[in-house]
Amino acid sequence: MTKLCLLLVLFFTTFFAHGSTHPPIEEIVKFQVTSFNHQGQTYLATTLRHLEGWHTYWKNPGDSGLPTKIRFSLIQGESQIPFEHPELVELEWPTPKRYIEEGQIEVFGHSGDKTLFYSLSPALLKSLDGKKMQVHGTWLMCADICIPGETRIKGAWKNGRWINDEPPHYELIEDVLIGRLQNLPQLSQLPVDADLILVRDPNKEGLVLYTNFSQISADQLIERMNVLTPFEQSPLDFRREEIFQDKENNLYLKMPIDWDGRYQTPPQELPADGKFENPLTLRFLFANPRTQKVEVVEKTFSEFSTQAFEGLENFHGMLTALNPIDDSNQPTWDKSETSLEETVLETPAVSQGLISFLLFAFLGGLILNLMPCVLPVISLKLFSLIKHGHEGQTRVLKHNLSYTFGVLVTFWILAAVVILLKSAGEVVGWGFQLQSPFFVALMALVIFVLGLNMFGLFEFATPGGSKLGNIKLEEGFSGDFFSGVLATILSTPCSAPFLGAALTFAFSSSSLTIFLVLSFVGLGLASPFLLTGFFPKLIAFLPRPGMWMDHFKKFLGLTLFLTTLWLLDVYSSLIIGTVGVLKLQTLLALIFFVIYVHQKMSRSWKFKIPLVGLILALSFGVFTTPESPVGIQTDGSALLQEKNMQGLEWVQWSEAGMTELAAENQLVFIDFTAKWCLTCKVNEKLVIDTNRFQKMVEQYDIKLMLADWTRRDEVIGNWLKSQGLVGVPAYFIQKPDGSLINLGETLSLGGLEKHFKEIREQH
Repeated sequence: MTKLCLLLVLFFTTFFAHGSTHPPIEEIVKFQVTSFNHQGQTYLATTLRHLEGWHTYWKNPGDSGLPTKIRFSLIQGESQIPFEHPELVELEWPTPKRYIEEGQIEVFGHSGDKTLFYSLSPALLKSLDGKKMQVHGTWLMCADICIPGETRIKGAWKNGRWINDEPPHYELIEDVLIGRLQNLPQLSQLPVDADLILVRDPNKEGLVLYTNFSQISADQLIERMNVLTPFEQSPLDFRREEIFQDKENNLYLKMPIDWDGRYQTPPQELPADGKFENPLTLRFLFANPRTQKVEVVEKTFSEFSTQAFEGLENFHGMLTALNPIDDSNQPTWDKSETSLEETVLETPAVSQGLISFLLFAFLGGLILNLMPCVLPVISLKLFSLIKHGHEGQTRVLKHNLSYTFGVLVTFWILAAVVILLKSAGEVVGWGFQLQSPFFVALMALVIFVLGLNMFGLFEFATPGGSKLGNIKLEEGFSGDFFSGVLATILSTPCSAPFLGAALTFAFSSSSLTIFLVLSFVGLGLASPFLLTGFFPKLIAFLPRPGMWMDHFKKFLGLTLFLTTLWLLDVYSSLIIGTVGVLKLQTLLALIFFVIYVHQKMSRSWKFKIPLVGLILALSFGVFTTPESPVGIQTDGSALLQEKNMQGLEWVQWSEAGMTELAAENQLVFIDFTAKWCLTCKVNEKLVIDTNRFQKMVEQYDIKLMLADWTRRDEVIGNWLKSQGLVGVPAYFIQKPDGSLINLGETLSLGGLEKHFKEIREQH
């Protein structure tokens, strides 16, 4: 509708401007038709040569204008029969340029020479041989005024070549045409780091396309072009592309889209549930900043998000838009170029820079030391500090630096894996490795063996044995390094204040940013021990070594066994059936038995070889157990069933379900959780599973939704990403009007009741 109004203005302006002086119409655009052969293929080339200062329009003209049309007809006597044939194939149009016309009207078009190409099959050429044909071109040519133009050129096909009836207005060199043909945009794949998300705009009957690319700066953008120039697609009316960028060279695009379906006959309303009846395939010209080439890309959307608008708008509000300069400063269209003149962008800036996110990462890592998932390993490290406290400051510092190095190396490996998965197009979230049954089984084995070690059932010696003084693993620097590795691995199921914002920023940014942010999380996690390494007196309050340490060591072993039980529970949620869990439990029992026999009964291997063989066979069975299919199960997850057995009625989360509840004006509490998320468990015990929360649910008539992310699920992962989150826990309140309140990673009963009460008073 907006384009129609602009066209009416354009034509009225043209009508009143006809009295002004302009060149003869036939001189403004000169049309030419010719044919040529390239690599065994015959092409028909139709070329518009524009007078200096004039232009015509692309397939999608933009805010105003009309696209050029080429029509063919066969001439039979005095009659002309429209000719369309599947083997007369129109190729992609040449790349248009963007131009801001007077009145801040954005258009896409061509000046200079514009050649549209058609390929013809040998069979079609044979059938056309000796036949006369007319090529009819129509266009809208514009400068300070716009004038409709057209030309009819007649000719005939003879021996596979086009012969004009009249001499052409100008000659075209075949090599030039071949060069233009080779420069046409080609169909390509979107970069793996390009995220295109279609979101409903709740403020109007329309959509918004959000896109982001990593590590692209403003000076890489191709001049006088959008990054994404849309092809026309009914019933969508694309508005102007808005460009944002942060200081880390991450590019963000926003393109509002009007929904014109309501003007069709019969009217087609925008789906309330976010699912298109027929999937929409959107095509774009992609001005690739990395390759400096213009390509055609496509993406098919079967649905759009109905809830992500507010979160994405808030995120874009943190950035500074890159806007075109005023049109009065731009030069006019020029015949000497085949493109439009430049649109200059402002220097990018970001209101919240990398330094603040690195600070958040450090604070989040520091707080992880207090999280339940890390406490067993942190306790081991404290135990080590007490044990080594008498060795002197230099040696204590070395122990703590070894621990820190173990933490950092593991975070660097984690960063490398995240970068690789992102480059492969995977949805990556915090704690993603615990969605792998292979990794969980391996961790269960490692933690269990370490627990046996705490009970003194065996000790590992470092390579070299007595030559190195028979230093034991738990006492040496390698033990400190290993403790750092374990602390990092066990910290990833936990989230903490400040950590969510830093990780969201990192996981949606460049590879260097991911590396830096995760390094600062590691420094935060290791910082208490770094500090005590430099200032040993900080732990002077701890008791001296004594017999109590042996009892404390066994207590730590017990916490590690409890951690193993938790990992077994997580493992059961990631595999098909219960046989895999039985195999893993049997494997743990056999490992204990072999170690016990070796330590307490007999060191002869003839009794243990069969058991070791069985251990290897069971290990193969455990690590080849089929993984449960990813995605949301239609019958609900095991975690959902467990929650429903506790007295409250939870339903499985889905965007469609959220839309339905919003249509019913329901108040909804949404819990994004996972079995491996210990922070989630703490929130459940302290808040969600309490009688007070149950009373709130009844009092305020709250519907409960659960999103189980124990297994990898791209639907949940993408939705969390659209809300600026990369992991769980995540909690939301959906108001009766459908708007969302993000409650963050931690909950309080008082805070929840305050929200519920205020919402009920407003509605």
